[in-house]
Amino acid sequence: MTFRTNRHRHDDGVVRDPTKQVHVLGSTGPAVSCGTIIPRQAIRGGETQMRLQRRRFTEPSDVRTIPRGRIEVVELDDTVVGRMTYEPGWRWSVDVQPIAGTDTCQFHHLGVTLAGRLRAQMPDGTELEIGPGEVFEIPPGHDAWVVGDEPWVGVDFEAMRTYGKQRDAARDERILGSIVFTDIVDSTQRAAQLGAARWRDLVGEHNRKAATAIDRQQGRLVKTTGDGVLAQFDRPERAVRGAAAIRDAAEGLGLAIRAGVHTGEIETVAGDIRGIAVHTAARIMAVAGSGEILVSATVMELLDGSGPTFEDAGVHELKGLHG
Repeated sequence: MTFRTNRHRHDDGVVRDPTKQVHVLGSTGPAVSCGTIIPRQAIRGGETQMRLQRRRFTEPSDVRTIPRGRIEVVELDDTVVGRMTYEPGWRWSVDVQPIAGTDTCQFHHLGVTLAGRLRAQMPDGTELEIGPGEVFEIPPGHDAWVVGDEPWVGVDFEAMRTYGKQRDAARDERILGSIVFTDIVDSTQRAAQLGAARWRDLVGEHNRKAATAIDRQQGRLVKTTGDGVLAQFDRPERAVRGAAAIRDAAEGLGLAIRAGVHTGEIETVAGDIRGIAVHTAARIMAVAGSGEILVSATVMELLDGSGPTFEDAGVHELKGLHG
């Protein structure tokens, strides 16, 4: 099983620090050729130029229905805004969890309440109730429910690209997907330095920003992994851009991450994903250095002629993969 990946070169001609080269590992397993992509200016190319425009929720570009809920979505080029209406008795863990297949809602919500009241709860038991006229932020990893006998209506500016889209939870399926695995570098050491409470808050902020970055590239946050994330995208370029955005957001928090990107066949099972392609992305991530995004040859070949360019990073051994 051979992969070839290249190391990204900036459009301005600047080559990355050679001291951060990924070195060949001496472990057992199939030899792979791996490299990093260092997308900064180049990776942001292709963004839509802003312009004057408006849309009406009465003429939505998409309408999504969930049990006891309705979402009307409008698109302003790369920005997606949704109006959510939840009926009395609606609760995420009852009405949406069976569809999402995750223990908690993994979307970051940022918006304003128009009518009714909604209460959100985080895993540590922290709760927040929001009402009409109140601007809110709800991080990933929450449950939420309508309070009282009045429907809750709110506008969300953050999570609406994929939130509420129906998935067939009754069956598993095999699809071609692009996978991103990330990991916070030196997480154990940083946790010891900051203490449990501060580290938990920092990781929570990292996960929130990662979820936002993934959503903006039309990806899906499959799950958080304690000190990283697993995400799924429908296109390799979106996966690479999503990984770059996660890396940049982490740097803004004083964190360094490593990331692996691979495209292959995956099996979706109750909201999770599995398969050799998922393991491959994880192993590629494991050989990346601090701040590096390592991509497989499959990703590079699929992006040939479009998206970022790459630099070779040599041959590596990926543990646990055979063939």
